[in-house]
Amino acid sequence: MQKDIIKTNEVLQNGGIILYPTDTIWGIGCDATNDEACKRLFSIKKRKPEHSMLILVNSLTMLERHVQFVPDAAYQLIEASTNPITIIYPKAKNISKYITAEDGSIGIRLCNSEFCLRLLDRFRKPIVSTSANFSGKPAPSNFNQITTNIKEKMDYIVEYSQNIDSITKQSPIIKINIDNSFKIIRR
Repeated sequence: MQKDIIKTNEVLQNGGIILYPTDTIWGIGCDATNDEACKRLFSIKKRKPEHSMLILVNSLTMLERHVQFVPDAAYQLIEASTNPITIIYPKAKNISKYITAEDGSIGIRLCNSEFCLRLLDRFRKPIVSTSANFSGKPAPSNFNQITTNIKEKMDYIVEYSQNIDSITKQSPIIKINIDNSFKIIRR
């Protein structure tokens, strides 16, 4: 795992695109603060610019650095959740404008996988996390379901966890407003 952490960090620092295991499914990622890397990621995914992407953080401190306001309901959800959950926050800050929604909101997941936590500790910035597929296609539930066409577009593919065949799924997504009202986007 340590070799992958070192190499992945190097690729991210240089604006590259990675294929990596997250705390949910395998993801494609880049430096969430790098405009050029984020634009390239949209191009690889063949994703429309109006569809935002989520980011991974490793702590409440990193979360608070990238949103203008954390509603109380978000803290309660994070504390109560035993599984990964993505929360859409009202106003992003200090990240690429290419990955936020048109209203300025951003989806963020406080990850809990050992690999992602160690990578984020080393990288010290949020990482974009989007499913390892072309936009509109089914998300792969393990590494073996990722198409060669996706793999060929990566600057680095993490070796760690490739041989794990367990089926994984995407996290639920909940949008929380400043007034603590919320909407479930994906269960």
